[in-house]
Amino acid sequence: MPRHVDDSDPGRPAPRHVDGSDPGRPTPRHVAIIMDGNGRWAKARGLPRTAGHKAGAEAARKVLRAAGEAGVECLTLYAFSSENWRRPEAEINDLMGLLRFYIGSELNALHREGIRLRILGDHKAFQPDVARMVDEAVARTAGNDRMTLAIALNYGARTELVMAARDLARRAAAGEIIPDEIDEAAIDASLDTAGLPALDLLIRTSGEYRLSNFLLWQAAYAELLFVDTLWPDFDGDALRAALGDFAARERRYGGL
Repeated sequence: MPRHVDDSDPGRPAPRHVDGSDPGRPTPRHVAIIMDGNGRWAKARGLPRTAGHKAGAEAARKVLRAAGEAGVECLTLYAFSSENWRRPEAEINDLMGLLRFYIGSELNALHREGIRLRILGDHKAFQPDVARMVDEAVARTAGNDRMTLAIALNYGARTELVMAARDLARRAAAGEIIPDEIDEAAIDASLDTAGLPALDLLIRTSGEYRLSNFLLWQAAYAELLFVDTLWPDFDGDALRAALGDFAARERRYGGL
């Protein structure tokens, strides 16, 4: 059964609706997912972890399609954390190979569907050919406006906040801004997610109940949903169920 923490941000724009004729069922503008459980999915089937990651990539394809059909404006996927470098080298190489394959096979479809690709984190730390492919994919889809797919690659929320603080400190030292004028909006504009809709719904699969250094600032007022489903088994129906759960919640923004 899904479990959640209920709270929201009063400053964000009102969400769109699943059905324009039914204003009682809001669709979150921005959904983020911690895609967890690939390894356990593979282990339960006696398969190598690589098979779990491949199945997870297929799940991402299904969820992206369902999100677009539901009217979600931005889908953010946690694909590779800054802590994932601790994994065995062979697994990291497999993940890089899968990223190459995904970009190569899906880029045309993303562009054709009007989906813009954004990257959160420092993908420049990846192998040069992978980083170059990512840059080319971002550039090619930059003008698309039907939906945004943000992929977190070599991303860590604490590092993101540190980098934002350094950026603001440099600007203050240069006299570009006054320290007392630094507010939440200034910090928000210095984060990797600058320009994206405020985060409405954060989902984590596989039965774990933690954020794992993902979108810590952005999740402050997001709805949280934790489900037991392993990521490769999370599909369009699962996303629609999550959106239904979101629509049924009362977002009080700290009020009554």
